[in-house]
Amino acid sequence: MQPYEERLTAPRSWWFIAVLVGVALALILLPLGTLPMLGGLIGGGALATVAVSSYGSVRIRVVGGALVAGDARIPVEALGTPEVLDAEEARAWRTHKADTRAFMLLRGYVPTAVRIEVTDPADPTPYVYLSTRHPERLAAALTA
Repeated sequence: MQPYEERLTAPRSWWFIAVLVGVALALILLPLGTLPMLGGLIGGGALATVAVSSYGSVRIRVVGGALVAGDARIPVEALGTPEVLDAEEARAWRTHKADTRAFMLLRGYVPTAVRIEVTDPADPTPYVYLSTRHPERLAAALTA
């Protein structure tokens, strides 16, 4: 089996926004003095940075005969053929074509995705939708 690993990191603009959150909190606390302003700058920036980091730390891996996406671990034998989705088709599958029973690991800042049918009859999940920057590589790793 061909190994695959990808981390869906947050875009650089989100890190800039995290810094701006710290600056905004510092400006809000400025009338209370220099020490509260510095506390707001450091505390607000740190909290926003932790939020961006945790959201952008999700990983997709194909290891040991299983697809590991976020907290989910699915044996490759329980999956059908992966379907590579371009940006337009991926948007359709996250909106009007979406099934509420599906497992979706999506990130709005990643335009492409892979959709994989779940073939296990005991699993009520119809398919797995994964946002990925390298859909062809992920599909090749799943079919190898």
